[in-house]
Amino acid sequence: MPTAQPQEPTTGDEPRRPTVADHIVDRLASWGVRHYYGYPGDGINGMTAALQRREDTRFVQVRHEETAGFAASAHVKYGGGPIGAALVTSGPGAVHLLNGLYDAKLDHQPVVALVGQTGLTAQGGGYYQEVDLLSLYKDVAGFLAQLDDPSQVRHLVDRACRTALSDRTVAVLVLPNDVQDEKAVLDPPHAHGYYATSNAPSTRPTMPAEDDLRAAADVLRGGEKVAMLVGQGALGAEAEVAAIAARLGAGVATGLLGLAAVDQREPWVTGALGLLGTTPSSYLMKHCDRLLIVGSNTPYSEFYPPEGRPAVQIDIQGSQMGLRYPTQVNLTGDAGPTLRALDALLADHVAPTAWREDIAGRTASWRTGQLEVAQQAAEPVNPQLTLTELDARLPDDAMVAVDCGTVTAWYARHLHVRPGMLASLSGTLLSMGGAMPYGIAAKFAHPDRPLFALIGDGAMQMNGVNELITVAKYWKEWADPRFAVLVLNNRDLAFVSWEQRSGEGTPKFDASQGVPDVDYAAWARSLGLNGVRVDDPSQVGPAWDAALAADRPMVIDAVVDPAELMIPPQFTRDQAVKTAMSVIRGDSDWRGILRRGIPAAAATLLPHRG
Repeated sequence: MPTAQPQEPTTGDEPRRPTVADHIVDRLASWGVRHYYGYPGDGINGMTAALQRREDTRFVQVRHEETAGFAASAHVKYGGGPIGAALVTSGPGAVHLLNGLYDAKLDHQPVVALVGQTGLTAQGGGYYQEVDLLSLYKDVAGFLAQLDDPSQVRHLVDRACRTALSDRTVAVLVLPNDVQDEKAVLDPPHAHGYYATSNAPSTRPTMPAEDDLRAAADVLRGGEKVAMLVGQGALGAEAEVAAIAARLGAGVATGLLGLAAVDQREPWVTGALGLLGTTPSSYLMKHCDRLLIVGSNTPYSEFYPPEGRPAVQIDIQGSQMGLRYPTQVNLTGDAGPTLRALDALLADHVAPTAWREDIAGRTASWRTGQLEVAQQAAEPVNPQLTLTELDARLPDDAMVAVDCGTVTAWYARHLHVRPGMLASLSGTLLSMGGAMPYGIAAKFAHPDRPLFALIGDGAMQMNGVNELITVAKYWKEWADPRFAVLVLNNRDLAFVSWEQRSGEGTPKFDASQGVPDVDYAAWARSLGLNGVRVDDPSQVGPAWDAALAADRPMVIDAVVDPAELMIPPQFTRDQAVKTAMSVIRGDSDWRGILRRGIPAAAATLLPHRG
C-alpha cells in the first residue's frame, strides 16, 4: 500500500503547509479510517479543522463522548470499516469516552481513539481540563502514546492502527492541542532517533498447522453427541459452520454476539447459551460428548459441559484459547478456512442421527413454549410479544441493535436472526446505553438497510432520548430512512430488580429501581420523527407494520408489564426460594409476580408436548 501524503491546500496564491492534524487524518485514511464519531471542543480544534479540509472523511456528531466510543466499536461490528475511530476533546470529553472504549476492548473491536490534551507549554501547571490521560487510559488501551513532536505522526499512527487490527483492541493517541497546528513533518529524517514506518496492514494467521488440524479431526471424529458453541469469530463463515455441523451431526448453540453466524430458524440451532439463553442450549452442553468452540469466549462457565469432555477451539487470537473450558486442541486461525480444512479431513465421517433428532425435538418444544409465554395475558402488554411480532416481520436485510437488560433476554429467545442480517450489542461489558449509538453507527455503515433498536426505558432515559436527536439530525441523508426504536416502558430497571429478588432474596428497592413514565413517542414526534404509544396487545403488530412502512425513523413506546419473569434456563431451587422470599418480605409488585410467575414458569421450565 503506498504511503499517503497530505494535500498542499492553498490560501490565495500561496500553498498552505499541511499541519500535524492534516498529517494524522491523511495517515489514518491510508488505514481505511473515513468516519470519526465524536463531539467537538477546543482540545481538538486542530483536528476538526483538518477534517474540514478533506472531502473523503466524515465527522459524525453524537450527543455525548461515551456514545462516540460505542459508535466507533459498532462501526467495525456492522462492517463500516476495518477500524473504528473516536475523536473527543480534552478533560471531561476524554473522561466521558472511556466507557465506550471499554466496550470495544472487551468485545475485541479495533478502535483508534484520538483524544485532545492541554498544550505542551501548559502541562504540569494545573491548567483548565488538564487530566493525566496516560494514566486514565492505561488499562483500556492496547497501545497508548502522546504525540509531542510532528516527526512522530507516521510511526505513532501506524503503530496504533497495526496494534488495533492485530490485537483487536483499542489504541489511544493523546494529542496536545498546540502540537496539532504545528507544521507537519511528512518525511522524518533518516537519522538516529527517528522512524520510517509502514502503513501496510499485517497478515493474519489464517490456517493452523496440518498436524494440529488432524489432531482436532481425531478428537471430533470420536463423538456421537457433538455440541458446537459459535460466537462472533464465526461471522462471515456461516456456510462453513453449517457444513461442519452437518458433518458432525452437531447441535449448535451461540453466544449473543454470534447469533447471526447461523440461521436461528434451523431445527439443530438451539439459540443463545447462558443466563439469558435457552433451555435446549443448556441441555446440549450438559449431555454432549464432544465440544467444538468457534470464535466464542462466552464467560458463563456453569453453562459449559462438565469438565472432561474432549474439546477443540478455533480462534484468531491464540491468547483466547482454553480460558472457559479445558480444551485439548486449540487451532489459531480464521474460522472459515480452518473449518473448511477440518471438514475435508472428516470427509469420510458419518455422524449418527439420533442426537440431532433429540436436539431438534427439544428445540421445537422450547420454541413452542416460548411462543405460548409471549401470548399470555399481561398488564398491559407482554414485553415478549413485542419481540415475537417483530420476528414474524423481520426483513432479510435487517440490522438489529440491542441494549442490555431484560430486552436482551427477549431478543435472545424470540428473534431468529439469520445470516445476511447484522445484529450486535455490548456483549461483554454489558453496558446499558449501547443500542442507540450502535444503531447510528450501523446506519452510517449501511444507510440503505433498515435498523431496529431494542431498548429498555432505563437505557432510553440514560442516553437514548439524547441520541434520538442525532437520528433526527442525520436521517434524511440515509437511503433507507427506517430506524425503528422499540422502548420497553415498564417503569422499572427490571433486570436488576430480578437480580435482587433471585440473588439476594430482597424485595425490589423502589427508590433505586423505579424510573419515570416518559412519553417517548411524543418526544420522537417533537423531533419530526414518527412515534406511537402501545398499551394494548392488539396494537403491537400494527405498530411494527407502521414502522416498516414509515418514511422516517419511528419510536414504538410499548407500555409493558414489569412483572414479566425472566427465568434462566437453569433456574435453581435457591433462586426460586429467594424469589419467593422477596414476595413474602413485601415486594411492591408481589401481585404481578404471582400473576405472571406461575404460568410463565410452567411454560418455560416444563417440557412442551403440544
